[in-house]
Amino acid sequence: MRASDRAYATLLDEIQSGALRPGTVLGEVEQSSRLGVSRTPLREALSRLTADGLVAQASPRVTVVTDIDAGDIRALFELRRALEETAARAGATRGDREVFRALASEFAATDASASPDAYYALIARFDRELDAAVANDYLTAALRNVRTHLVRVRRLARDNPDRLAASVAEHRVIAAAIAAGDGELAAHATHVHLHNALTSILDTLHVISSDTPEATP
Repeated sequence: MRASDRAYATLLDEIQSGALRPGTVLGEVEQSSRLGVSRTPLREALSRLTADGLVAQASPRVTVVTDIDAGDIRALFELRRALEETAARAGATRGDREVFRALASEFAATDASASPDAYYALIARFDRELDAAVANDYLTAALRNVRTHLVRVRRLARDNPDRLAASVAEHRVIAAAIAAGDGELAAHATHVHLHNALTSILDTLHVISSDTPEATP
């Protein structure tokens, strides 16, 4: 793996996991030393993260991790809804029904609260199978960009067992509809899932902002 790819992968994981929080300054000297790469590959990695919208140039020499607020999340879900409903509808007509029938069974047997990481791994596998079924490089490229940001947003649901349980059930319905070849049901089930996910995330953000003490003048 090239040094720039290694630096990109490490920084991407740290941003998505929350280890590098919004507003964190990514100084070239410090990050080059920490990641064990020279400044040229680091700059390449930061350029890719800038293109992803995960970091931004605060000044010519200062790069910071971008914030993600309620407005960003609504915009992300607006795009996500259009892409994922289209993908679900197409997957129902083009996908291998046995693959999605097996995925529906896995969702039915999943306890997301007991192992959120395993659940998100199952969702990632579902996404890969859906991308393969859709067989549209333009659509899947757009979805990959959305999912890059979605990993950060999903952290807000990890501590909500009721939402995780509901999400499992919603994914089971989507997978079962694709397995049945019912594109309209698959798209509708995706719409319901995304509506519920967005509502839950915005509610969580509201609680977090309400619990944050105001700064003293």
